[in-house]
Amino acid sequence: MQKVRLIVSGRVQGVGFRYSTYALALEIGDIYGRVWNNDDGTVEILAQSDQPAKLAKFIQEVRKGPSKWSKVTYVDVTMANFSNYSDFRMAN
Repeated sequence: MQKVRLIVSGRVQGVGFRYSTYALALEIGDIYGRVWNNDDGTVEILAQSDQPAKLAKFIQEVRKGPSKWSKVTYVDVTMANFSNYSDFRMAN
């Protein structure tokens, strides 16, 4: 199981970014985790998959900005260790 933490910077709050990330995870499939807004204006994503190619595609699409109104300027991707998720959800 591969697990990553993404911190996404840019115009990513108030533009449907979290919902688009959620929809992207469902579209690709086998992506589990959480997405939420941080107080500093970034969006944080915990994502896991046992299929590295799908996780790589997810990260690639997040870099592009899954919402047509978002503008991603930077994505910090790090390997992470967190409890396993069985779904993908928007967290508060």
